[in-house]
Amino acid sequence: MASGSSSSNWVMESGDIPHVLAVDDSLVDRKLVEKLLRNSCCKVTTAENGPKALELLGLSSGEQNTLNGRSKVNLVITDYCMPGMTGYELLKKIKQSSVMKEVPVVIMSSENIPTRVNKCLEEGAQMFILKPLKQSDVKQLTCQLMNLGR
Repeated sequence: MASGSSSSNWVMESGDIPHVLAVDDSLVDRKLVEKLLRNSCCKVTTAENGPKALELLGLSSGEQNTLNGRSKVNLVITDYCMPGMTGYELLKKIKQSSVMKEVPVVIMSSENIPTRVNKCLEEGAQMFILKPLKQSDVKQLTCQLMNLGR
C-alpha cells in the first residue's frame, strides 16, 4: 500500500460515520469493497463506473449532487482499470473540482506498476492499494479518515 504525501483535509466531524463512495466496474469487487467498508462501520454508496461516480458527486455537466439528500462523501475509493474512464481520470476530475478537491481518493488495482502508482499519488491520490482489498486495508483507511479529520 502506497500513501501520498498530501496533507489533504479528511472532512470528518468527531463521531460521524464515514461515507465512502466505492467505484468499480466489477460487481464482485464492488460487493467485496462494500462489505469490507460496512464491516468497518462506514456508510457506503457504490458506482459501477467513473461517469456514474461523477454524477453521484454532482460533477458531471449539468448534474446536481444526487447524494445531497443523504450525506457528504468523506472518501472515494476507486478501481484504476475501468472501461470508459479510468480511476486515474476520475481522480483528476475530482481534484479539479473546487467543491470536491479536498475529498481523499484511494486508488485500487490488481497490478503493481510503479509508474502507475507514482502517477496517481502525484495527481493527489491519498493511497494506492493492491487488490484484493483486505479488512486490514479498510481498517487502516477508516482509522486515517477519523484521525485526520479532527
